[in-house]
This record gives sequence, structure tokens and C-alpha cells, in this order.
Amino acid sequence: MKVEFDEETCIGMYQCVAEWDAFTADKSKGKAILEDSEEVEDGIFVREVPEDAELDAKFAARTCPVDAIAIYDDDGEQLIP
Repeated sequence: MKVEFDEETCIGMYQCVAEWDAFTADKSKGKAILEDSEEVEDGIFVREVPEDAELDAKFAARTCPVDAIAIYDDDGEQLIP
């Protein structure tokens, strides 16, 4: 499973930060940060989701009010949103 985070879409509500510790708040930018991720396109960050964090990652994606977080299964199918 992997997570994709669109930093440009993020509006800094930090609900993802409360749900999964892979996200941290960057108050100076007013955006969340996906830790240990790789920028694959301008403002798009991706990382693998550890098996023990899959539920937390899904909750983080579901709580994002602007759908800046997408979850994909191992076959590349988008699960959330």
C-alpha cells in the first residue's frame, strides 16, 4: 500500500497529523508534511505505508477535508478517496 500527498491541495487543517504520525504540521508553510516521502511530481509526495500503519493511513486520508491524500493498494488501485 502507498500514500500520495498533494501538498498544493493541502489547506493546513492538520487532521491527518492527528490520525497518522507520518504526517507532521509545518505551521510556517500552513501545510502538512508527509515524512519519509519522495517528491514524484511538483508538490506530489509518495511513500510506502507500513503494514502496521495501514489503518492510520486510511483514517488520515478519510479525514482530509480537501482530499489531498490518496491511498493506493499494492496493485495501484486507488482505495481512498
